[in-house]
Amino acid sequence: MGAVAAAMKERGYKITGSDSAVYPPISTFLESRGIKLERGYRASNIPEKAYVIVVGNAISRGNEELEEVLNRKLRYVSMPEVLKEYFLHGKRNFVVSGTHGKTTTTSLLTWMLSKGGKDPSYLIGGIPRNFEGGAKFTESEFFTIEGDEYDTAFFDKRSKFLHYLPEAVIINNIEFDHADIFENLEAIKKSFRLLVRVVPRNGIIFANGDDPNCLDVTKDSHAPVVKVGFGANNDRRISDVIYGDDSTDFTINAQRYKLPMNGDYNVRNAAMAVCSAEFAGMSPAKIADALAAFKGVARRQDLRGEVNCVKVIDDFGHHPTAIKETTTALKRRYLAPGGRLLAIFEPRSNSTRRKVFQNELALALGASEMVILAPVADMHKIPEADRLDVDHLLDSIRTMGREVFMEADVDHIVARAVTLVKPGDSIAVFSNGGFGGIHEKLLEALKSLPTR
Repeated sequence: MGAVAAAMKERGYKITGSDSAVYPPISTFLESRGIKLERGYRASNIPEKAYVIVVGNAISRGNEELEEVLNRKLRYVSMPEVLKEYFLHGKRNFVVSGTHGKTTTTSLLTWMLSKGGKDPSYLIGGIPRNFEGGAKFTESEFFTIEGDEYDTAFFDKRSKFLHYLPEAVIINNIEFDHADIFENLEAIKKSFRLLVRVVPRNGIIFANGDDPNCLDVTKDSHAPVVKVGFGANNDRRISDVIYGDDSTDFTINAQRYKLPMNGDYNVRNAAMAVCSAEFAGMSPAKIADALAAFKGVARRQDLRGEVNCVKVIDDFGHHPTAIKETTTALKRRYLAPGGRLLAIFEPRSNSTRRKVFQNELALALGASEMVILAPVADMHKIPEADRLDVDHLLDSIRTMGREVFMEADVDHIVARAVTLVKPGDSIAVFSNGGFGGIHEKLLEALKSLPTR
């Protein structure tokens, strides 16, 4: 929302905005561009002569400003509608979708196109380290955008990616998620079928050929579908994968590539970006050069520091599949011989606070030798019958032979962690929030760790 607001300001519009809380870095970013911000929602924040109100998808009925907009019969739209009307029309839009890997894949593709001289516009839901920020609006014909299946606004419950006028679509994978808005997996697949339906015949869909859900939603596509994956039935097959400590080599389309990341899912992300960059007209050699220089994305297998031979790693993972896959990659990349992994997990997404992933979370967290669970965020907002059963989760992990603990807050988690780890171990913090500055607190506490 902040990036789009700044871009509209550059186009000559007067922009104001409000949020429940306004703080750096987004507050300083917007204020530096002359955008007035209001802290807190009040009817008086709505200008007398507002041309259009852009309503974020976190806003619901009862919000004082929204009620003022409705009472005054002002024109209101969603942010995806703004993108469509002001930025995406007439562009070659490359939309990256899927339950996992959207941010990394969009960052990879954007970097490839940038290195190839395409100067794409982009909108990424994270911080790619090859760029100054997650958004840029240029005059290029190319636009890369992370296509989220979450709903659009209080008045438009369709997935956001349906507004993005795609020429090319990547579907990395499809699993159940967002339990607060989707009833089941079939409801999610319906949204992806609608996305497939709006891809033109002269466009293309790159689908995970190893995922039955991706094959299902693309089977009636009017646009060409290219299956990408490890299996023999894929049109573009990933092969000859060799894992190093900090990189992975693989072959696709008869070209050898080096990815400065680890994990099968990151290889698949890279392969999707490679195929999309070729569709955009780039040569394999230029793509390979760009891929080798990719610096990753903040909060994805992010080494925050090492103290007394114990590494602290930050990862955005909050879906069980992401946690499990990331755990495998972290062990390969960071653990010393004989080292163990301590997973610290904060259940705060709308899905992991619910019992829908009760068994899957146990298996994912149990892939680490030690586990500390933080309290479930805002548990009172979840209906009691739907809540994650924390005691059952702890028991399930314990039956796998793992050391597992539940701690009341960040300080207690840090104190417990220091008693569990020894030199050669690593600590992986899984959270899609700030988690109370836990990473720096862990690094400070590890200074007292005795050398053993």
